[in-house]
Amino acid sequence: MKLLQPDDLDLSAYIRPGDGLIWGQASAEPLVLTRALMAQRHALQGPLEAFIGATWSDVLAPEQADVIRFRSYCGAGANRKLARAGVLDLLPVHYSQLASLIRSRHIKADVLLLQVAPADADGRYSLSLASEYLLAAIDVARTIIVEINEQAPHTFGERSLSADDISIAIETSRPPLGPPRGAPGAAERAVAARVADLIEDGATLQFGIGGIPEAVLAALGNRRDLGIHTGALGDAAVDLIESGVINNARKSRDAGIAIAGLAMGGPKLHRFLHGNRSVQFRSVEYTHDAQVLASHDRLAAINSAVEVDLTGQINAEVAGGTYVGAVGGAIDFLRAAHRSRGGLPIVALAATVGEGEKCSSRIVARLSGPVSTPRSDTGLIVTEYGVADLRGLSLSQRIARMIEIAAPEFREGLARAAAERDYD
Repeated sequence: MKLLQPDDLDLSAYIRPGDGLIWGQASAEPLVLTRALMAQRHALQGPLEAFIGATWSDVLAPEQADVIRFRSYCGAGANRKLARAGVLDLLPVHYSQLASLIRSRHIKADVLLLQVAPADADGRYSLSLASEYLLAAIDVARTIIVEINEQAPHTFGERSLSADDISIAIETSRPPLGPPRGAPGAAERAVAARVADLIEDGATLQFGIGGIPEAVLAALGNRRDLGIHTGALGDAAVDLIESGVINNARKSRDAGIAIAGLAMGGPKLHRFLHGNRSVQFRSVEYTHDAQVLASHDRLAAINSAVEVDLTGQINAEVAGGTYVGAVGGAIDFLRAAHRSRGGLPIVALAATVGEGEKCSSRIVARLSGPVSTPRSDTGLIVTEYGVADLRGLSLSQRIARMIEIAAPEFREGLARAAAERDYD
């Protein structure tokens, strides 16, 4: 490992024409390295290809597409401005496929940029806030460049790095990135309360990202012996773990340990994770593995959506013509919850979006975007107006139940649209 000062970092010595780059997403972004990459991009011999996850920083901009082709599995966070500018190539793939796509080089990972915690007593560098698909990239990358961030928490998981694994490193001290802030509204809290009522003691929780999954966790304070096996771990889980509500004691596997792929929280979560062996980060090949997930009894998969049609088809990708979400891991977890003994495949969303004349229903007769989850994989759809358990229901029964959980002012119109449309 060659250690440099940040100002002495010359990426042209390590990045070749046509290289594919990957770096950690959300709070795991190696911010100093990505800023250097964009600042130096004209000195590099492009074109280059960068696979990015959900972006919380302000580093990326459409004009950087003059050298770098941006690809992603999602349109979340700051990726949205790239998508709107038409410079983000979206991969409509299941999150569980990302590691295999990296290993097969369908997603190129010649150069990997990582944020790591300082070395421990054994000289090992913790991957800190993300493992997920980065572990596959570690295996195939020609060059690994790291930002050793003094303020990145030391976490535990299936992989760490030695100095021999690292090509070049810089040392920094900065708070890891935190999520965009936004408190859930009244509708989201009402949805969360209905979802929380479905969760039994001893359940193992998977939760997607966004306000509703976080609000669900905040509403589970009177439960006992909950567990976690999830892709993304957020701030709301900390209070439940510290209060003993989440102790992972009754999990069917990994008892006593919360399993996650990456951290998607702020300083509160980062402090909690530092040196905490009760949370372990794993590869997407474990967190989203079908057999691993289905082996959990009482797996409650809690995800959200942009809109759901009357038969249970789900759009989680496009809103108002803009790519804002992802195929993600929803199908992986929903299918597993269907197979889990006592499992709950839940998709939760507020019944409407917008206000006044711009208010529209998110329970729709026809999706305005792609089918991210087919109706054969849906289970329970939850809004603030009720729970539609679609398991075992025919198309006509589904339509009736979905109309019941739509906002009252839209039910008559949905019923008319259903009568006019052939859903077979």
